[in-house]
Amino acid sequence: MSRVLLTTLGSLGDLHPLIAIGLELRQRGHSVWFCASASYRPKIETLGFGFHPLRPDITPENPAMAHVVREIFDPKKGVDRLLRGYLFPELRATYDDLMRAIAGQGGADLFVSGELVYAAPLVAEKTGVRWASYTTSPFAFFSAYDPPVLPPFPKLALLLRSLGPTVNQLSIGLVKLITRAWSEPVRRLRTELGLRPGKDPIYQDRHSPQLVLAIFSPELADPQPDWPSNTVVTGFPFYDGAIQETSLPRDLVRFLAAGGPPIVFTLGSSAVLDPGRFYQESAEAACLVKRRAVLLVGRNPAPAPLPEDVVACGYVRFSEIFARAAAVVHQGGIGTTGQALRAGRPMLVMPYSYDQPDNGARMVRLGVGRTIARKRYSAKRAARELQKLLTDSKYGLAAAKISQRIQGERGAEVACNALERLLITGNGAQRRP
Repeated sequence: MSRVLLTTLGSLGDLHPLIAIGLELRQRGHSVWFCASASYRPKIETLGFGFHPLRPDITPENPAMAHVVREIFDPKKGVDRLLRGYLFPELRATYDDLMRAIAGQGGADLFVSGELVYAAPLVAEKTGVRWASYTTSPFAFFSAYDPPVLPPFPKLALLLRSLGPTVNQLSIGLVKLITRAWSEPVRRLRTELGLRPGKDPIYQDRHSPQLVLAIFSPELADPQPDWPSNTVVTGFPFYDGAIQETSLPRDLVRFLAAGGPPIVFTLGSSAVLDPGRFYQESAEAACLVKRRAVLLVGRNPAPAPLPEDVVACGYVRFSEIFARAAAVVHQGGIGTTGQALRAGRPMLVMPYSYDQPDNGARMVRLGVGRTIARKRYSAKRAARELQKLLTDSKYGLAAAKISQRIQGERGAEVACNALERLLITGNGAQRRP
């Protein structure tokens, strides 16, 4: 069997689907190890995988990151700050770490990289090792045929969708031109390594020319003419933590058993580090709609005093708690969104940045949710939106139908089938119909 390295930077939304793929690969007899942020070492090694640290450590597990989240989740300047402030200054370190990991376990036959590992194409060219990339949401493709919702200009997407791909191509080209200077460190490192000039380090080169795994449900997007031709849409590869480590707390189980399904409020694994007044306003919103509620507050203190029908706890398995919810209110991260879709629950999305506004817009188009801007999130506004979600049966019916289809997907299996084709033939994608 083959030796496969899995590498990623980012939040649990980036790591968890890669773990699902790693577990499936190992089940098939392949040797699998990880190269990821040092904070994830305990999580990975507990599962029995080999581990190599990857700089920089920009994870929510890293206590030093708490003050950074506000910067990198800013809708207007967050991407600039993430790339030029944290990722690209460490690009040489990322490259060196990944090169060491590639040589581990007797040398990799294949490596799979996440969207933020900008050193991956350089390593692939330098070593000749087969390389697959993965993307977690349709947003990453920046398609002119399916224009993404850009965090600084969330309303622009509605106009672009009506103007067609030619105009959209021009607008996307303008964005790429404006941000071209950001990737100068990538071009400089390529020169130092003696590699040919790349095409577009931020938008194009991060997608492997051999195989791109789109690890989201086809419910979110159809393949577009300007997606990489070697893209395989796998469905969600779900992983939600080891069951024995993350089962629901007894107090929460008793609360759930004592009444009707609650509204669950969460900010995922990253945005939770910068909650603002989200939990205070959410608790009040639950009272206004006369519903029980569960606040997943992470390491934040619970609002005090909590209303009688509202409980707060840290992280619990979304797959367990969402299935018992009446509705889910969340930040729009793709991992949280996927779990809410699988649970078949209507959702209210309060996006921060990156792909979150785009994910929220897709939930609206699917008919399973509504969105509310973060700066407009208040108890009264959230209550109005929740009242619509909970009283109009069309949201619940749409969510239930999509849930049935998503539960039939086998994301990890489809991804591993494509990776095995790549190992055998050098091309993991199947011809599109």
